[in-house]
Amino acid sequence: MTLTTRHPHRLSRRDCRLDDLVEMLRATTDPADVPHADRVEQGVPVYDAAAIPAASGSEADERARAEYAAEIASVLADGAGIVVFTGAVDPAVIDPVSAAFERIIAEEKASGTAAGDHFARPGANDRMWNALEKLAVTDPEAFADYYAFDALALAAGAWLGPGYQVTSQVNIVNPGGAGQTVHRDYHLGFQSPDVSERFPRHVHLFSGQLTLQGAVAHVDMPLESGPTLYLPHSQKYELGYLAYWLPEFQEYFQANHVQLPLAKGDAVFFNPALMHAAGTNVSSDVRRTANLLQVSSAFGRAMESVDRRRVVEAVYPALLDRAESGTPRDKLVNVVAASAEGYAFPTNLDRDQPIDGMSPSTQADLVLDALDRRVAVDDLARTLAELDERHRTH
Repeated sequence: MTLTTRHPHRLSRRDCRLDDLVEMLRATTDPADVPHADRVEQGVPVYDAAAIPAASGSEADERARAEYAAEIASVLADGAGIVVFTGAVDPAVIDPVSAAFERIIAEEKASGTAAGDHFARPGANDRMWNALEKLAVTDPEAFADYYAFDALALAAGAWLGPGYQVTSQVNIVNPGGAGQTVHRDYHLGFQSPDVSERFPRHVHLFSGQLTLQGAVAHVDMPLESGPTLYLPHSQKYELGYLAYWLPEFQEYFQANHVQLPLAKGDAVFFNPALMHAAGTNVSSDVRRTANLLQVSSAFGRAMESVDRRRVVEAVYPALLDRAESGTPRDKLVNVVAASAEGYAFPTNLDRDQPIDGMSPSTQADLVLDALDRRVAVDDLARTLAELDERHRTH
């Protein structure tokens, strides 16, 4: 469907109309369009991970695997926006990984470095950032067994192509842990609506193509434990990164979402533009444990390696002189944009946690603040060194 907006290249919250989304969500999943799926449940294609063709290198297997990948990519882009793989990871492989996660979380709590969460109140859950690296260092054997699972390689390759980058965060939601508000995910999903409106329309359209969201269930997740709520087909609504902040869209989501129970070892992959939210754990005894996978495109990188801190520290005295002599601030902002790192990610969310909103301060934020306050060169150098230290993973 064609959406009417005030500007052909810009999107605004004023353009968001719930009726447009509702019309888009009339789409259904025809089993004939997902012939490799084991079944369709609440509009979501469910695949048997054991049936995935092996990446053996044989012509027949590669052809069959390519057909699977094409089907999954179609579902993520133009279909429900979400796929489930049953039996993706052997529970016997999951157990030592879960044990390693529990040890790491306990150590972080004991050291006073336990992680916070973007959404939950303190104590409602246990969150571990950078679980991928921490697991590799803590138990490399368990890591090797775990990340060999084929559903991840198939789904990530289908959506992002080769060279993808895997990160993960562990979330353990205890009984009574409250659910989330509907949202979309990284990149634009981690920006405020004010910031998102500054990005042109085509960025809203391709943001969801830069990452793939996933989760592996480390315990059985009945509905009462609060597995994730989804709004199938909502990834196709181009105003969604702005719309999900609006009350009428949040209310519609609460009344119309779907929710699938998962068994230990099942995996879910979805387009990050799909509107979704973690559910409330109303169980009395289920610690809902998931390894949340965020897989990024290999293309999400600059062509050249640039030491931005070195550039900033070299240029800052000239900027400070210009600020003192009355150069308009917008000219200084332009120079900072060309020299400093203007994006908060990747970062170490154990050390560099957001304070106001979803994203921590960027290097550019710190440089502009220093210019506004006429901070001395040495003081800015210390601030930037502290930022680099917060970015380190160990």
